[in-house]
Amino acid sequence: MTLHGIVIIDKPSGMTSHDVVDRARRIFRTKRVGHTGTLDPEATGVLVVCINNGTRLAQYLSASEKRYVAQFTFGIETDTQDIWGEVVREADSSGINSASVEAALPQFRGSIMQVPPMVSARRHEGRHLYELAREGVSVEREARQVEIYSLEMRDFQAGARPTCTMEIVCSTGTYIRTIAHDVGQALGGGAVMSSLKRTDIGSGANAFHINDANNLDELIALAKEKPEAVEHVVLPLSRAVSNWPTATLNDEALARIRHGQMLALDEVAFNRIPDGDEPIALLEACGDLAAVAQATEAGIKPVKVMA
Repeated sequence: MTLHGIVIIDKPSGMTSHDVVDRARRIFRTKRVGHTGTLDPEATGVLVVCINNGTRLAQYLSASEKRYVAQFTFGIETDTQDIWGEVVREADSSGINSASVEAALPQFRGSIMQVPPMVSARRHEGRHLYELAREGVSVEREARQVEIYSLEMRDFQAGARPTCTMEIVCSTGTYIRTIAHDVGQALGGGAVMSSLKRTDIGSGANAFHINDANNLDELIALAKEKPEAVEHVVLPLSRAVSNWPTATLNDEALARIRHGQMLALDEVAFNRIPDGDEPIALLEACGDLAAVAQATEAGIKPVKVMA
């Protein structure tokens, strides 16, 4: 049986997102595996792994908002903006307290401009920035606009190197390490990201939560002991699009969509009217996702048809 869907994995520390994909290929016995939203090796938390036809939804899931719990450590700066980099500056930051941190946070909420760190996957003249960073090369980077929907301090520990726990909800493309660095710059003395856990991807009905994530070691053991049991952790594609405008097609409309043909707007009854260019989920009668479509003036145009 070929599995199509998505699996929520709690990525462990010390492993790249690509490492998780490699293990998923062995667990689910398929080469068609991808993920949405890379996590750094030291970071943990929600990694959405796409299986077979699920890979066709990766671009939509990657664009979702994300929620993190991060620890910031003040009084230190590194070349990677996190605790695992090479220290470039240290300072006694015992004067920083919870009130001063709270006072600095409003400027980092809402639409802000952020300079990607040198250890990011952004490209410069065809090369990833992290490749240049490994060679000791630093280049000018253009600031990019990101959205910080929420930035709240949940805990503060005083000392020469104070720490605080932040809960952050942000748009895709946001660098939490850079928020830590920039907050440290605003307060003087610098700061780094000293831990990071992603707790949610998406919002509303189709959000993927850490409480629903699978332990990777347990999945590996299950695949060895009872291979057929792993199919129960694969969520259907319809779960990923549950908050999209949705319509269930009859057999005739389904056949046309599968042949790449358009449907008239009045042929399709949506649960809600599509807003602008947002994607549309077309379902089979059984509830399976048949296609991703888009509403145009000419009708409903299939964009991705599921085999």
